[in-house]
Amino acid sequence: MRREFIFVSLVVALLEVAAFIYFRSLFYISIVFVAPILFIGYADILQKKQSIRRNYPLFGRMRYWMEELRPKIYQYFIESDIDGTPINRVKRSVVYQRAKNSLATKPYGTQDDVYAEGHEWINHSMYPLGLDEISHEDLRVNIGGKDCKRPYSLSLLNVSAMSFGALSNTAIEALNKGAKLGNFAHNTGEGSISPYHLKHGGDLIWQIGTGYFGCRTEDGNFDSEKFKIRSSREEVKMIEIKLSQGAKPGHGGILPGGKNTEEIAAIRDVTPWTTVESPACHKAFKNNFELLHFIKKLRSLSGGKPIGIKLCFGSRLEFHDLCQQMVETGIKPDFITIDGSEGGTGAAPVEFSDSVGTPLKEGLIKVNNILRGYDLRDDLKILASGKILTGFDIIKAIALGADACYSARGMMLALGCIQALLCNNNKCPTGVATQDPSLAKGLDPDDKGVRVANYHKSTIDSVHELLCASKTPHPSKLNRSHLYRRISPVEVKSYNEIFPVRKVGSLLKNMKNKESA
Repeated sequence: MRREFIFVSLVVALLEVAAFIYFRSLFYISIVFVAPILFIGYADILQKKQSIRRNYPLFGRMRYWMEELRPKIYQYFIESDIDGTPINRVKRSVVYQRAKNSLATKPYGTQDDVYAEGHEWINHSMYPLGLDEISHEDLRVNIGGKDCKRPYSLSLLNVSAMSFGALSNTAIEALNKGAKLGNFAHNTGEGSISPYHLKHGGDLIWQIGTGYFGCRTEDGNFDSEKFKIRSSREEVKMIEIKLSQGAKPGHGGILPGGKNTEEIAAIRDVTPWTTVESPACHKAFKNNFELLHFIKKLRSLSGGKPIGIKLCFGSRLEFHDLCQQMVETGIKPDFITIDGSEGGTGAAPVEFSDSVGTPLKEGLIKVNNILRGYDLRDDLKILASGKILTGFDIIKAIALGADACYSARGMMLALGCIQALLCNNNKCPTGVATQDPSLAKGLDPDDKGVRVANYHKSTIDSVHELLCASKTPHPSKLNRSHLYRRISPVEVKSYNEIFPVRKVGSLLKNMKNKESA
């Protein structure tokens, strides 16, 4: 191929000489177009990093162009409306339409194969409730146990943890404006509280990760005084201790020095332009006993605000031990956030994203069952996170054991995310997941904040309608018997049949037997 390219180059050169002799202007025109092509071709021959380009100069570049274009071509021209991943086009369209307050109905019936294994639904009543029989206050949940002095009324749908740094300043500002307009909560992510989280006064859930950003000492340990000052802000309604994230459980994060600007460093209490690692585990506690006492400490420092933990369900024995420690010490978190392994992230190693951690459905069921077994379920609330996008997703999560939900990618789509899958390289074309000012400025917080609020309202309205259709007077009345799943083309089971509910207090007897032994 190189020989052919060199031969073609020589022929072109000869033709240009001939053109120059007979028609001088044509020569100059050809130089403008042909010379760059020849330069690129010879550059490909001389470089040694990519063998395809070296063996097939110029034409070999097409392979890399197609690699770049393939996801876009596939998304826009090949995949069906229900096959796209991680979020299919049908669900993306639902979010876009609700955010814009545009037509949110669909014609001609469902595109889902209702006889396919795995199809799920909720049955309706012959005598549904009227919309006025369920109040909007019923679509909120109070977070705060017996030791909590400042409980918080939480919406059934809230902004999931996304840090400033992972998202742009304009995206964070828009999310907070949406939270303020729609009266729901905005989780800060572990990157701490930025000015963009505070600009519009939306309710915040401050997430504390292993890096203790915003409340850390110079050597990376927890700083009580900094935590006390920031947690006392009126905007901070709850505090969430992040133990693990669904998309990369058991894996710490790295903030590269190039992205650690002076602004981000000031927000995170770190030295600017240095690489900062978030370890996989916490320094403030090393076991469940110490975790519970850390929860007690934060509750006191914050003035009695709800304190919870976030985790992707992993070791069953460790979670049993956590519950046993709750029973023995009497110290309990006010809420536990269960993040499914299908949850989103800006960047994660493929092994962790694909092959570590429990999916949300099984995680919720296991956590709910174990808490019931130790008679702890009524003492705390469960929040669910992991591909929550529609009203039915919320209904399903609550029926399986949650009290309320988070959404990350749903809120990003409401901001205008097009699922370009460029979150990890700072080139997000919509200005959502980038720190490039030239891209971030394309996102208007005033406009997109309204869209986030619209999406939230329409989705909560759909929860309201589904509750009425199923004659369920309150979200807390939902349970596994409401959900049905197709096991095969001829067999259907309720989730209560597939995953039986554990009897309350059934595991306490095992604890007593161990003590007597």
